[in-house]
Parts: sequence; C-alpha cells; structure tokens
Amino acid sequence: QVQLVESGGGLVQPGGSLRLSCAASGSIFSISAMGWYRQAPGKQRELLAAITRSGSTNYAGSVKGRFTISMDNANKMVYLQMNNLKPEDTAVYYCNADIRTSWAARNDYWGQGTQVTVSS
Repeated sequence: QVQLVESGGGLVQPGGSLRLSCAASGSIFSISAMGWYRQAPGKQRELLAAITRSGSTNYAGSVKGRFTISMDNANKMVYLQMNNLKPEDTAVYYCNADIRTSWAARNDYWGQGTQVTVSS
C-alpha cells in the first residue's frame, strides 16, 4: 500500500511564500515522477508542476517563475516552493506520484490535499 501525505499549507498574505512538502511511503519499488496539482472551488483540478526522477521539470504558465518543484529521491519527498502568492492561488493543493510497487505494477497515487489560502 502506498501513501502520499502533504504538509505545509496554511494562510498567507498576498506576496508571501509557502513551502509544501509531500512524503511518499509504503511498498514503493520506484517513483517515476511526482507533481503538484490544485483545485479551487468550482474549478477543475489543474497541474501546476511536475518533476521526473531524473530531475526534468515542467510548470503551468500561471505559476512559472513563482513556484519551484524539487524532489528528494532518496527520501521519497517532493516539495513545492511558492513565492509571490496571489489570492487566485487559493485552493486545495494535491501531491501526485507515478509509482511502481513492483516491475509489473505501476499506478498513479494522490495525497489527501492541503489547503492554501492567500488573503490579507
């Protein structure tokens, strides 16, 4: 069984910063990629940033230059550094991972989400 647990969300003023963390645990053979999504009320879940095991990254246009994704392969962690936060960044943020639990078994896993609220 695989678990993803996010932490680091909270309330921050516009222009502020937050760092989200996500820890993967359980029967993990390998992690191919990890990413961060968010979902605001009444909107679809959107991909913000993703990183592969080799370190390749990609970002949504709305967060490029403000958010940075990083991965600690050894500790099965992924981080999202969020700077210059705006009220429109308010959402529930989810961690996602492409994980093999064996050579033959590869699945997508999600964390439970962490709330980020940007407000003065």
